[in-house]
Amino acid sequence: MCATCGCTDLDEPGPLSHDHDHGHTVTLQQKILAKNDDLAQHNREWLRERGVLAINLMSSPGSGKTTLLERTGRDLAGKLALSVVEGDQETALDADRIRTAGCEVVQINTGAGCHLDAAMVAGALRTLAPAPGSVVVIENVGNLVCPALFDLGETARVVLASVTEGTDKPLKYPQMFRSADLVVITKTDLGPYVSFDVAQFGTCIGQVSPQATMISLSAVSGSGLPCWYDWLTSLVPATAR
Repeated sequence: MCATCGCTDLDEPGPLSHDHDHGHTVTLQQKILAKNDDLAQHNREWLRERGVLAINLMSSPGSGKTTLLERTGRDLAGKLALSVVEGDQETALDADRIRTAGCEVVQINTGAGCHLDAAMVAGALRTLAPAPGSVVVIENVGNLVCPALFDLGETARVVLASVTEGTDKPLKYPQMFRSADLVVITKTDLGPYVSFDVAQFGTCIGQVSPQATMISLSAVSGSGLPCWYDWLTSLVPATAR
C-alpha cells in the first residue's frame, strides 16, 4: 500500500493515476518483508533446536479457528502438549476461551495492524517457552490478505474456510491459499443450510494450490476431527514420541 495515497496497485502495469512515484513504496515493502523473513528464520531455528512444531493458522474472521483450537485442546489433553499464540486486533476474548480449554496461551493485540509478524511471534514464543516435542499454534489475525505475506517461522501453514463463506475464496484470495500446506473446510454441520459445493471448492484449491492437502470437519459435531488430529500429530517432532 502506498504510504502517501493508500494505493494498493503497486504491481499493476500501465500509467498511474497519481502524480507521484510509487517506487519508494515498493522498496520500503521489500525491506520490511526482508527484515521479517530474517527474523522468521531465527524463529524457525529456535523452534527446531527445541523440537517444537509451529502451525500458522489463518482464515477470515469467524471461520472457526478458536472453536477448532478449543476442541483440539480438550480432545488431545494428555496426548499432546499444545500451546497457542493468539493474535487479535483488540481484546483477550479468544485467549480466555483457549485457556479455559486447558492450553497455555499468550495474547498479542495488534491494534490497527492486520497481521502478526515474526518479531511479535518471537516475543510470544519466549514467553510461552514451549516444551520439546510440543505444538504451538499461532492463531493469526482474521484476514485472508495480509497474513499470507508474513513468514512467522512456522513449520506449516493451515488455512480454514467455512462452508458459510462460499466456494470461490481460493480464487479470490489466491496468495493465502497458495501458501497453505493444509486447507480445512469448517462448519460442515451447517452444510445442509447453505450453498457450498465441496467438489467445486476442491477444484479451486487444485488450481491455486495443487500441493495442499484438504480436509473437511465440524468442531461442533466432531465430524472429520480425526483427520485433523492425524495430520497434526504426524508432524510432531520425534522427541515427543
